[in-house]
Amino acid sequence: MSFKRIGIEEAKQLLLNSATAAPVKSVQIVDIRDDEAFGQGRIDNAVHLHNANLQEFVDNADLDAPLLVYCYHGHMSQSAAAYFAEQGFAEAYSLDGGYEAWAIEK
Repeated sequence: MSFKRIGIEEAKQLLLNSATAAPVKSVQIVDIRDDEAFGQGRIDNAVHLHNANLQEFVDNADLDAPLLVYCYHGHMSQSAAAYFAEQGFAEAYSLDGGYEAWAIEK
């Protein structure tokens, strides 16, 4: 399995589709930035992941639902999305540009 890099507009469409289309599973959103950055702003409904809660998230997540992973600028999220794909997530996406790009575009 592999992950896919996704741009801001494509990510917004993915989130919109999951909110409005009944057969589409809700997108799981994961923020891998530090505590301070997460506290200053995040994508709505994002789960803050860190080493202490990573395994619990993987154990309880819906592997069939899309997973959107973001970091600061979209670099570290690629490794994280690859990890999640290896854990069995059917659709793992890394947000190009990360939260910094998202915040500019929202």
